[in-house]
Amino acid sequence: MDMAQSSKKFILTHEGLTKFKSEYEELIGVKRPAVISRIQRAREFGDLSENSEYDAAKDEQSLLELRIAQLEEILSKSQIIEPIKKADFVVIGSTVVIEMNDEIHEFTIVGSMEADPTAQKISNESPIGKAIQGLQVGETIEVVVGPVKSKIKVLEIK
Repeated sequence: MDMAQSSKKFILTHEGLTKFKSEYEELIGVKRPAVISRIQRAREFGDLSENSEYDAAKDEQSLLELRIAQLEEILSKSQIIEPIKKADFVVIGSTVVIEMNDEIHEFTIVGSMEADPTAQKISNESPIGKAIQGLQVGETIEVVVGPVKSKIKVLEIK
């Protein structure tokens, strides 16, 4: 995805915004100067055409600048979702308990930038996240994820 062309808002929680801001500050304040200093040291070794330290530092700088640009895009186009009081139906920010394929799962629906299944945070754009938005406690829906069709029942909205 070409982020520079996108006018999409990045949906973030306050926690997510704080995380991205601190990563940005770390890259700008610590890592960028460190890479620049590595490049300067490598230049002192002389011939740049066969200088692997210089090439490695330049590659690292490219990746670093790309991530800085991505974070600037995210931070400039972020839309903060407020923690919600318990809603009657599933929305972004809801923590839900569902039954799927005879297993109980609990997760929070967040914007795609903060999705982290290992921390029980799923994207509002994922098949399950998309499917259960708007559902109320007790409602059931069928969701197809790849070759698997699953029945999902909303047990609780926290």
